[in-house]
Amino acid sequence: MSGPSTYVPQNGFLRWFESRLPIIGLVHSSFIAFPNPRNLNYFWTFGGILAFMLIEQIVTGLVLAMHYTPESSMAFASVEHIMRDVNYGWLLRYLHANGATMFFIAVYIHIARNLYYGSYKAPREILFILGVIIFLLMMATAFMGYVLPWGQMSFWGAKVITSLFSAIPFVGDSITTWLWGGYSVGNATLNRFFALHYLMPFMILGVVVLHIWALHIPGSNNPVGVEVKSQKDTLPFHPYFTVKDAFSLVCFMVVFAYFVFYAPNYFGHSDNYIEANPLVTPAHIVPEWYFLPYYAMLRAVPSKLGGVCALFGSILLLAFLPWLDTSRVRSSNFRPVYRAFLFLFFATVIGLGYCGSQEPVGSVVVWSEILTAWYFIHLLIVLPLLGFFETPRKMPASITEAVLGPKGASAAMVGARAAAEPSVKG
Repeated sequence: MSGPSTYVPQNGFLRWFESRLPIIGLVHSSFIAFPNPRNLNYFWTFGGILAFMLIEQIVTGLVLAMHYTPESSMAFASVEHIMRDVNYGWLLRYLHANGATMFFIAVYIHIARNLYYGSYKAPREILFILGVIIFLLMMATAFMGYVLPWGQMSFWGAKVITSLFSAIPFVGDSITTWLWGGYSVGNATLNRFFALHYLMPFMILGVVVLHIWALHIPGSNNPVGVEVKSQKDTLPFHPYFTVKDAFSLVCFMVVFAYFVFYAPNYFGHSDNYIEANPLVTPAHIVPEWYFLPYYAMLRAVPSKLGGVCALFGSILLLAFLPWLDTSRVRSSNFRPVYRAFLFLFFATVIGLGYCGSQEPVGSVVVWSEILTAWYFIHLLIVLPLLGFFETPRKMPASITEAVLGPKGASAAMVGARAAAEPSVKG
């Protein structure tokens, strides 16, 4: 959709450089002249926010790694050293720790937008699958990063989650032993997690490049779900959408800055400010908030293997959404029944998050089981059936009609034709 580059070098050096490495033209065609649907709303700005947060996490993580000691008897003290003795170390750590939270807030909004507007449907299936892969890599990276401070919750969280792999038939015990680097969580585990936590952000960056590449082939979806039919349906990325993205980023950074400077430990757990002790188990082991829905699913299934399957299946199923959703209409703006079920699905995920934060007793267990069952019922039963039984509302003929209305779209078409016709003089 982006087409060939329209970039014209302005001097001899740039012409020489562009003829040998046309990277400036690639950037120009991809991020300046690239046409986007003119009706994109602010939910589409979270892609740019996520790109910024990824770079922020990599930069702050690289500096923190220079001062961190991945050794079980020194890791906790090295974090305290960063906080107290390294110049602006407290700021770097709070930016990195709260950056993970902001990263997941943005990615959950990004996923919710995809589900609401049907951005996973053809021809954007690969784009969406790459997004699911990025999400999985993010979760793995965040989990390993949470272990590095080597506090009580870090240690026991690592012990609980890694032991889940032992439920896998035949190879589970071998995988668990490899992750631990021995027969229990210890120094070798910490070293492995530090190495993988350092590596995986660069893997995410590589998949993000593929994600952006896949986006630029069919172009962006839009709130009405109608494909671009002419140039009047689009606007160039710069300046129209760069300004919009910049405004959203500033607003997002204000929220980010509030937590960094005024509530830096709001999302942390008090037990994680106690050095890891293998002989003392915390009263209630809970992961970070962005893992809570999946933690609730894990505990909802009595079988250990079943819980592991539910945990990983809940994420992997998202990659099959382009085929599970049988409706040809993308946007839920024109699918009122689907929209009601989708909001119920969002409420289900939030409810699972609450259940995951509570002790698994009494009604919490019952609700975890009900919500887990409904999560899979929605994806495997409700979503496919709705495509056959739901009657969508009438959709606009074009993006321009959705923005300007039928009369405005007709006037715009007449104006475009008049501008294209050569003037005739008598």
